[in-house]
Amino acid sequence: MAAATPRAQGRTPGKPGIARIISASLIGTTIEWYDFFLYGSAAALVFNTLFFPDSDPLVGTLLSFLTYAVGFAARPLGGVVFGHYGDKIGRKKLLVLSLMMMGGATFAMGLLPTHATLGVGAPILLTVLRLIQGFALGGEWGGAVLIVSEHGDDKNRGFWASWPQAGAPGGNLLATGVLALLAAVQSDEAFLAWGWRIPFLLSGVLVIIGLWIRVSVSESPLFLEAQAKARAAEAAGEAAPQDAPVVEVFRHNWRGVLTAIGTRLGENVSYYILTAFVLVYVTVHLELPKSTALNAVLIGSAVHFVTIPLWGALSDRIGRRPVTLIGSIGMAAWAFAFFALVDSKSFAVITLAVTVGLLLHGAMYGPQAAFISEMFDTKVRYSGASMGSQLASIIGGALAPIIAVELLKDFDSATPVALYVCVTVVITTLTVLVAKETRGRSLAERSAAPGDSAATAPSATIST
Repeated sequence: MAAATPRAQGRTPGKPGIARIISASLIGTTIEWYDFFLYGSAAALVFNTLFFPDSDPLVGTLLSFLTYAVGFAARPLGGVVFGHYGDKIGRKKLLVLSLMMMGGATFAMGLLPTHATLGVGAPILLTVLRLIQGFALGGEWGGAVLIVSEHGDDKNRGFWASWPQAGAPGGNLLATGVLALLAAVQSDEAFLAWGWRIPFLLSGVLVIIGLWIRVSVSESPLFLEAQAKARAAEAAGEAAPQDAPVVEVFRHNWRGVLTAIGTRLGENVSYYILTAFVLVYVTVHLELPKSTALNAVLIGSAVHFVTIPLWGALSDRIGRRPVTLIGSIGMAAWAFAFFALVDSKSFAVITLAVTVGLLLHGAMYGPQAAFISEMFDTKVRYSGASMGSQLASIIGGALAPIIAVELLKDFDSATPVALYVCVTVVITTLTVLVAKETRGRSLAERSAAPGDSAATAPSATIST
């Protein structure tokens, strides 16, 4: 059965086929990140007053970001559940489910009564919906990058797999753009009264479009091949007992998980400082109009979206590690320049600070999908990639805005925030320095993290 697949015969999908897969992944991830980032922007701009009105501005923002962090806390659970079933029944089905869950929760947020209407029930409902968002996104990232990685060829995987990564700035671009447009055409009173609901309700339309595109893609050929071999072995009575994929990951690929966490930490923290915390810093600390921060992030996200695939392509030429190190080392220095430039209160200079920061972030983020995918074997790749990625999101993205707001509140200075970013990207730098290069590694072969005892175990190998 496996011999009938194109990959088993040594062929790879043609460009039209991979282009269709990439388009479906990119559009789906853009919509999911739009939903997720929309909450982050709203948490910084309106949720602090609509759902936590009895606090001073920074404390209200801190409480708002705590519900924001709840979404990150749910992501590893989503990664475990989606990863388990994605490794058992396929990538495509889980990607459709994640999009439906995320879109439904976001649409419901647009219908929520505020604290003025429902009292304490309003932030509770908001938190529940945020949990659903995080759970869905926990399964989205692994499936989206894997279905592209497993359709593409080994030589250009960095480029192909970086396109779903571009869905993050694409979603942020869309979310920030809608909010910036509403802020430009509405008064602050109208925006707080009802205008903030429009972007959330818009999610319903976007999800319908995304589902129509996503259901048309084919399942991963590597998954189908591994599944066919497992069924053949079972029919022949040769199948060995298998643990759940997440158990397999932590038993045989734990170093791969740790490497993924370390690789993502500085990238994750720096991104949410550049795109979420900056909204608070500019509007609350510097007392500038919210349009200043929104438009700066909007322009930076556009550059980010375009350059992520370029960084991915560069990683196919010089390796995943060198490109990631360009971003992590550069960000360690830029963290201090960033706030110095933002403190100028000049829109042009603030935009420059955000754009350069996101450009450096892209160097870490672009190769990441291929880099992490290449650490795991087909039968546990969804679980391994999701767990490494989503565990990093708890200690990285979930806490970053909260820690940054607390540091700003305690020290009334951005220098401690810059130090915080610097420490996390140094951890990423050290992780990547000790990791082995994965560029060109075949996903059809065992791809355990360096040093794993299972890396050379014949029983753990899936060959073609």
